[in-house]
Amino acid sequence: MARSPTLPLDRLDVLWIQVAGTLCNLECDHCLVTSGPGVDRHGMMSADDVRALVDRAARTGVREVYFTGGEPFLHPDIETLCEETLERLPLTVLTNGTLFSESRAARLGALFAGSRFSLEIRVSLDGVDAASNDAIRGEGSFEAATAGIRRLVQHGIAPIVTAVTPAGMGSPGGRRALFALLDRLEIPKPRLKLLPLFPVGREAGRSGLVQIERLRDGDLDAVALARLPCASSRIVTSQGVFACPIRIDDPDARLGHDLDEASGPVSLSSAACFVCHATGATCAT
Repeated sequence: MARSPTLPLDRLDVLWIQVAGTLCNLECDHCLVTSGPGVDRHGMMSADDVRALVDRAARTGVREVYFTGGEPFLHPDIETLCEETLERLPLTVLTNGTLFSESRAARLGALFAGSRFSLEIRVSLDGVDAASNDAIRGEGSFEAATAGIRRLVQHGIAPIVTAVTPAGMGSPGGRRALFALLDRLEIPKPRLKLLPLFPVGREAGRSGLVQIERLRDGDLDAVALARLPCASSRIVTSQGVFACPIRIDDPDARLGHDLDEASGPVSLSSAACFVCHATGATCAT
């Protein structure tokens, strides 16, 4: 059997922190990290642990921080952690958008307007209406997420809408429908991020999933390897440091207990690595 290529860490530009672990208020059919209500396979991180990671990132030249989960806005200290992080570094938060109360949106809007560094909010949708979205994300999720987007917009934040590309959403017609949704949401200067489906997490178990090829040693030259996100990023969870936000349950992607142990090469052995390379996908903005 051909060996998988390995990729060294060229530099640590991007630090992901799985602040909420795998806890989420939704249980999406294609969740890449199999999150959901009561799912604590990766535990919620303490506020002090998050602060220590952000401090280290700021001291060692990291360029930006990402908060992810699960659902980051389930963390009881998430607003304070956002505020403290923005005193040091640019921050992006990935969310399903369903937990933005008026007061939370107002506080985030104030941070967006007043912080030295940039705040990005990425909201995930998987359809242009309740029928298509809720079939994947659960009943009521489209209404809650679009209401959250509108609250963010009212308080000065133009969120990035992220969608995966099943059911033709990546086709020209699907993109036009997504653009029309952005218009209806009245997002100023809207931005749309499309991601492919990756054969990991719950998506790996969905019926009809086509087997994805894996990378082999020699498939990629040095330039192609350097373009992969894991050449310049790491994610920290309660279970240690991993090379990739969607490979947190892959033993080949676990690089150590802490960042001091995580500078070594990662094996590109997952089918997700092939998709990442073939499509040019990146979890970062």
